[in-house]
Amino acid sequence: MRIRSEIVIAGAGVIGASVAYHLARRGCKDILVIDRASDFGAGSTLKATGGFRAQFDNETEVRLSLLAREKLRAFEDEIGCDSGYRPYGYLFLARNEQELDDLRRTQTMQHACGLTEARMVSPDEARELSPMIEDDALAGGAFCPTDGFIRAGKILRGYADAAKRLGVRFQFDTELRDWSDVDARVKIEARGAWSGAPVVPTRRNAVATVVTDIVAETTPMTVWAGDWYHFRVRDGRVLLLWPDDPLIDDDAWLEEVKRFTRERAPRLLTLPIEESWSGFYEMTPDKHSLLGERNGIYCATGASGHGVMHAPALGHLLAELIVDGRTSIDVSALDPNRF
Repeated sequence: MRIRSEIVIAGAGVIGASVAYHLARRGCKDILVIDRASDFGAGSTLKATGGFRAQFDNETEVRLSLLAREKLRAFEDEIGCDSGYRPYGYLFLARNEQELDDLRRTQTMQHACGLTEARMVSPDEARELSPMIEDDALAGGAFCPTDGFIRAGKILRGYADAAKRLGVRFQFDTELRDWSDVDARVKIEARGAWSGAPVVPTRRNAVATVVTDIVAETTPMTVWAGDWYHFRVRDGRVLLLWPDDPLIDDDAWLEEVKRFTRERAPRLLTLPIEESWSGFYEMTPDKHSLLGERNGIYCATGASGHGVMHAPALGHLLAELIVDGRTSIDVSALDPNRF
């Protein structure tokens, strides 16, 4: 079956919906979004744990986050619904002086990009911010109060509904086997983990405890910078997370998460685990997004675990590139032709 439209976007997740909305808002017509699933968010979007941060270790992603944050703050006025953005912060923790020096150097770059509110914290300050911490090796950390949490489903549905109001069409149960089956002036790849090379789907696990009141909902995302073990509170449940690399089996992963928790936040082990799930990161070789044109197809994919948080910015910037031929911030580091 041939697919025909002026603009065809493959992928009805949060990035595809954002691209569709931003193109329609710029005046583009005859936009069709296709997806192999039967409804929105059947891929990675709704598996996301909902973190948002601008504390990255490179200028491009800091600036992407600052643009995304600006759009999240205006989301309800622009889109008509709450994005779930709550600035409860991200707290990165160091267990030795080398990790602490790395956080300091990274923060100097973040300040230069405009993230001036990010600051270093002492071990005692870190424990005040995240009272579950009981890590004797703690050397200090970095905290940004405007980082925090978002709701993937709300952002996806908000962009999808706003796009529909502007005339965008969504067609489900439509699998794209090859772009040669598409007749369109503009073709856009936004299928995330299912985009194909150089994007590689990488499985990530999460567990959630029972609802508890021993940890406040306003506790920042608490991340150990050395190995990325982290936890957060969502809807009263504590989410325990660790991006294993290289991948190990589920039982071994859970044992490692329990070990980290026992060593660093042991009171959390008193909470029974109620649910577990997994989803896919869409990883590129350098762990940065693909944004731009490659072999006649525009890409907005490969966000490498940052797709939901950067979706507002990626949709905005790709629409600029398609309509204006340039972007308002430098995203040359995301050129898909680098691979």
